Amino acid sequence: MSPGVPRLHPITVVRGENEFLYDAGGNVFIDFTSGIGVTNLGHVHPELVEAAIEQLKKLWHICIHIADYPPYTELASRLSREIPISGEKLAAFFNSGAEAVENAAKMARQVSDKPYIISFIGGFHGRTLFALAMTGKYKPYKIGFEPLPSNVVRVPYPYCYRLPVRSEEECTQLVVGIVEQVLTVDLSPDVTAAIIVEPIQGEGGFIVPPRDFLSELERLTKRNNVYLIVDEIQTGYCRTGRFMAFEHFGVDPDMVALGKAIANGLPLSAVVGRKEILGKVKPGSIGGTYGGNPVAAAVALKVLEIIKRDNLCRRAEYLGKIVAEHLEELRNKYSVIGQHRGLGVMRAIELVKNLQTKEPANTLTDRIIKEARKRGLLLLKAGYYSNVIRLHPPLTISEESLLKGLSILDEAIKAVL
Repeated sequence: MSPGVPRLHPITVVRGENEFLYDAGGNVFIDFTSGIGVTNLGHVHPELVEAAIEQLKKLWHICIHIADYPPYTELASRLSREIPISGEKLAAFFNSGAEAVENAAKMARQVSDKPYIISFIGGFHGRTLFALAMTGKYKPYKIGFEPLPSNVVRVPYPYCYRLPVRSEEECTQLVVGIVEQVLTVDLSPDVTAAIIVEPIQGEGGFIVPPRDFLSELERLTKRNNVYLIVDEIQTGYCRTGRFMAFEHFGVDPDMVALGKAIANGLPLSAVVGRKEILGKVKPGSIGGTYGGNPVAAAVALKVLEIIKRDNLCRRAEYLGKIVAEHLEELRNKYSVIGQHRGLGVMRAIELVKNLQTKEPANTLTDRIIKEARKRGLLLLKAGYYSNVIRLHPPLTISEESLLKGLSILDEAIKAVL
């Protein structure tokens, strides 16, 4: 395998069952990764397996450019109803989160006839070249890939923990002021198609913005006739306790990019947005051979059914409170935890060498993750400085396994200090 495709955990997984993973050596792990926020309904969910098998018996592939097929059109209709954007909506399907982001930005450019996109430092939008240009972290994603597509300008995200501010209100004012200055001085609304933002930065370290930030950003875009694209690829599908994370902040975006949990691990992504945008895209300018594959789309329909039937958004909110309480205990117990943060079960701890200087403790982060794995827990790291441990358990995890995983995290931190 190419070393360009890294592996955080040096194990070979042969089987999964809800919150558990089994490796080739017979070891069992509690999975706090969910394939990077993908298997929200756990591994090998029996109803999803059944939905995939039923569709496999009917149609594997035809390509939407050849003819319609029910899973694609039914999923487009369902998501257009479920995504809480006001007015009439349309949808289009792709293979990956990066493709969804790229196509949302492409549509914004084409329909507005304006070339510039504004994105945020610390944001992650994918590894294809245009998505990479919008991504706000150089290492390891951009090394040696220049020149990247032009006309993308990045601005600071309200990472209040590391900004010179005294309150969330001051944090919002500072960042929105910078965005407005870039939009109106460095650029112009006349040439800016869209601002793309993660409602909570994922790879950036699960950074939750102040409650009023996104609404202020929305007001800025609407005042200047600029589209607002929300990247919900890692945050969507009840991960934060709401179906879409932007619901926490009371905003009404123009387009939403979806991926990861949409089909619980089968390759599928989507853009859902206002009809006045998606309805004006020139025929043939977006799409792809596999986008909206029949099997993936059939599974995605079943995912939506299960989420609603089992009220998994409410469960994510409930489990998130348990996680938050335990992380607060850990923060009080260990001085290396500078901050814990998140919404729902999208939670993280940021590790520092010193609480006053906030110097990142990235080596310690790696050691804790390694120690947790030895004890049967799989974790992920993230963050601007790779010093954040993020927790991504499935929404279907048992409370017993969740508590055991949190206990292992505690033991791992204690063992390496």
